[in-house]
Amino acid sequence: MDVERTEVLIVGGALVGLSAALFLAEQEVSAIVVERQPSALLHPRARVINPRAVEVLRQSGLVGRMHAVRSLTADMSEKSMLQADTLAGPARMLTPLADEVPEITGDLTPCEFFSIDQDRLEEIVREQAVKLGADLRYSHELTSFEQTDDGVVAVVTDDATGVRREIHARYLIAADGHGSGVRQALGIPRTGAGTLVWVLSLIFKADLTGPLRGRDVGLAYLNKPEHGTLLTPLDGNRWVFFTPYHPEAGETLDGFDDERCVQRIRAAIGVPDLSVELEVQIPKTGAKVLGFELAAQVADRFQDGRVFLVGDSAHAIPPTGAFGASTGIQDAHNLAWKISAVLKGAADPAVLDSYEDERRPVAKSTMDQALAELALRMGMGAPDGDAPGYAATVFGHRYRSAAVVDEGGPGDRPDLADIGAPGTRAPHVELSRDGAALSTIDLFGRRFVLLTADGNGVWRKAWQDAAAALDIEVDVHHIGTGGDFDDPGNRFLAAYGLTPTGVALVRPDGIVAWRAPTDDEPARLADALHRVLGRAGRG
Repeated sequence: MDVERTEVLIVGGALVGLSAALFLAEQEVSAIVVERQPSALLHPRARVINPRAVEVLRQSGLVGRMHAVRSLTADMSEKSMLQADTLAGPARMLTPLADEVPEITGDLTPCEFFSIDQDRLEEIVREQAVKLGADLRYSHELTSFEQTDDGVVAVVTDDATGVRREIHARYLIAADGHGSGVRQALGIPRTGAGTLVWVLSLIFKADLTGPLRGRDVGLAYLNKPEHGTLLTPLDGNRWVFFTPYHPEAGETLDGFDDERCVQRIRAAIGVPDLSVELEVQIPKTGAKVLGFELAAQVADRFQDGRVFLVGDSAHAIPPTGAFGASTGIQDAHNLAWKISAVLKGAADPAVLDSYEDERRPVAKSTMDQALAELALRMGMGAPDGDAPGYAATVFGHRYRSAAVVDEGGPGDRPDLADIGAPGTRAPHVELSRDGAALSTIDLFGRRFVLLTADGNGVWRKAWQDAAAALDIEVDVHHIGTGGDFDDPGNRFLAAYGLTPTGVALVRPDGIVAWRAPTDDEPARLADALHRVLGRAGRG
C-alpha cells in the first residue's frame, strides 16, 4: 500500500468536517479530508446558522460570500409557520415565523440568524479550506484505523478505483455523522432519548399556488401522509419535503421509487393529481431520496486518545432551533486551535483533554433546548432535561476546564449574566477605528489576544512588555481613548468586568481564558498562559 502522511485526518466531508479542515488550515495545520460520498449533496439540510456560529464564520472572512448566496427564505419576518393536516386543508395554526425567532439584540452580538442552505454554505467553506491547503477526497472511505504512541494509522479505500492507501496522521477527527463508524469502532456509547424518527427527504418542483392560497409559508408541519411531515420552500417552485419512514418495520430507502414518493407528496399537499417533478440529490449516483435519523443523544466520550468526535458523530441534536450544524462548527473551532498549539509545541498534549470537558456539557444542554423547541412545535410532550433558554444556549455557556483560569462563581448552567468571565465567550463590544465600525469579535480567531483599556498610561507598556516576553505570539489591543480602537459606547470595561488598568486574555476560539480585573502584576500573564496551555510548572 502507498503510505501518506498528514498532521490531521478528517473523516467526513460535510459541513463540520469541512469547517474543521478550514480552521486547521487557518492555523497552518495540514489535513486530509476523506468523504465516502462521490460528491457533495445537493440538499439544503440545515438551513439556518445561529448567530454564534455566524460569528465564527465571520472571523474566517466568509460572511460576505454567504450573503451572496443567502437563502430565498432569509426574511423570516414575512413568512409563516403552519400546522395542518394538508397544505390545501384548513390550518390549525398559522403564525408569523418572526414570533418563533428568539430576540437576540445587537448589544449581545453583531450577527443575526443566517438563512443559507447547507449545500451552499459547504461550497463556500470547502473552497476556502482547499484554497488554504486542505486536501479533500470524495469517494474515499475509512476502512480501518489504529492508534500508535505518536499518531493514528488509517487505511483508506478509494471507492472509485479500489486502491487502498495507508495514511499516517498525528490526530484523527471523526465528522462522520450520527452513525459514525469511528465512534462505533471505538465502542463509545451514547446517552439520551435516542432515535425520535427516521425521515426520508425529497426535493421536488411543483406549482403550489393553489394550496398556498396566498400564504407565504416558511415551515409547514403536516399530518399527511403521517404526523411529522414537514414542507419548506427552497426557491421558485422548488420545495424540500420530509416525511417519516420506518426502518424498524423493514422499510428501506430503496423501497421508495418515484411513484411512491410522488404519492406521499400529493397526500401532504392535499391535491391527488398534483404535477410533481423529483430532483436528483447526489449527481454522481442519481439518488433522489435521502434518509436522515432525527435523534437526541450525546456520546459518553468525545475523545479516545488521538481521536476526536465532532458534530453529529459526537451529538445528535434535533433540528429545531438551528443548533445542530452550528454546534458542530463550534466543536471544530474549539478543537482546531488546540491541535495546532500542540503540534507547534506551544501547548502540552494534555490541553486536548479540555475539548471534551468543554464541548460535551454544551452538547447536552443544547440537546435539551432543542428538545424543548421540538416539543412546542410538534406536540411531542415535555422533554427530558432542563432547557436553559434560547439566548443562553447560544451565548451563555461557561467552560470549566484546565484550558481556562477559572474564577469560580455560579454553576455550569448557561447564563448570559456570566458573559465576560473566564470560560465564557468574549463579549461583543462595538468598536471603531478611522471611522470604520467593527466588533471585538473581529479581533479573535487566529491567536491569543490581550485586551486592555489603558491607552496611554504606564500599564499599556507594562502589559505590552509582558506579552512580548512570552514565547508564543499574542496580539495586544488597547480599547478606548488613546488606544488602538475607540469604544464609542463606553462599554468595554463593564462588558469584560475590568477596571481601566485590567486586562482580559482571549483564546483563539474567542473564549476568555483569564482576566486581571484591576492593576494586577503583569508577570501573572505568563503564569496564566502557561496554565491555559497545560504548561504550568514548565517555567
